[in-house]
Amino acid sequence: MFHPFKEYLEEQIFNRFDLQSRPIPAGLESNISDRGKNRATIQSWCYQCPQLRKIRYTYIDAGETAQVFNSVMYPSHNYDVPLLGIDFLSFGKKKILVVLDFQPLFRDRPYQEKYIEPMREIRDKYNELAQNLEMKFYDANQYFSKYLLFAKTDAETVVNRLFPAYQEYIQLYWQTLAAAQPLTNPDEIQRIVRAQKDYDQYSAERDPAHGLFSSYFGSEWSERFLYEFLFEDASPLAVASTR
Repeated sequence: MFHPFKEYLEEQIFNRFDLQSRPIPAGLESNISDRGKNRATIQSWCYQCPQLRKIRYTYIDAGETAQVFNSVMYPSHNYDVPLLGIDFLSFGKKKILVVLDFQPLFRDRPYQEKYIEPMREIRDKYNELAQNLEMKFYDANQYFSKYLLFAKTDAETVVNRLFPAYQEYIQLYWQTLAAAQPLTNPDEIQRIVRAQKDYDQYSAERDPAHGLFSSYFGSEWSERFLYEFLFEDASPLAVASTR
């Protein structure tokens, strides 16, 4: 269901940036589930360029049972630009959840006006994809913007409405990144380093997809995938609590 979204993202990043492959820890690049009746595959890709220190995306294909496309883009530490977060999940054609956002690192008004307000015009065009759903695992006021797309939807809407919205959000993100002025003050750069690390820690501790990964690929592999690839700057809770 979400292959066109992955292909569009790949076309964009390969044509726009001077990409280099970013290593994925051995054994985490892909996996095949032999659990249950439904075969599932997971594959991940990771790149970097001067503007983006980490571009990661993952696709889970379990046929009609599940299709998942997830991506996060981390700007280089000398940019205070929000992260781009994409999370599209389909469990059969009638149970589809989509999340798309510029994930802000800070909540102050100047930051919001600079990076978040430009999203409003696009979001208002796709109001049916902004359903103000309750977030069960996250605080909506932390690392999410007020103009995120967050909806339960159907396959027809994915094609006819989500895909053009996705393209517009991605184009705005490139414009935002191109207009951003690189930071030169070491203290400001360290603030970004801390903010992105805090994002990883927060996300790793709450990520609901961990249960899905475990059901297909086992808890040991999923734990590695969570902390060594998806949110590599996070520490497992047992480790984090001793620091």
